Amino acid sequence: MNILFKQLASKKLITALALCACVSHVTAGAVVVVGASSPIGAASKSDIVKIFLGKKKALPGSSAIPLDQDSGNSARVDFYKNTVKKSEAQLKSYWSRLIFTGKGQAPQVVGNDGDIKSMVATNPNLLGYIEEASVDSSVKVIYKP
Repeated sequence: MNILFKQLASKKLITALALCACVSHVTAGAVVVVGASSPIGAASKSDIVKIFLGKKKALPGSSAIPLDQDSGNSARVDFYKNTVKKSEAQLKSYWSRLIFTGKGQAPQVVGNDGDIKSMVATNPNLLGYIEEASVDSSVKVIYKP
């Protein structure tokens, strides 16, 4: 009986640890980054949303040019869902309306996390979002939800 109890307790502990690991991975999410040498400092959620929706063109320290990732990319879905509060369909509709009326232009799409890191490293005014796990010394996080 004692051995059976230990085996069940061990299985429950392993399951609980696995679930914790999954939850921490899921909650990591997308962060907004600039090149490591960019003068752009920490930004508020409001500023980030306005930059990525074309309602604002600068952040303290520099002009700000947002970069987007490919449609369907997990970092893109996470960023727009959790930070901007828009789905892919809502985002497409938003930009279609602004482009049609001549009131805005969607951010340049450059691909994935690696592409974003390469681009922001070359221009101090560029910013983009990447998975938090992709952050390295070439970038500086300016917003983390």
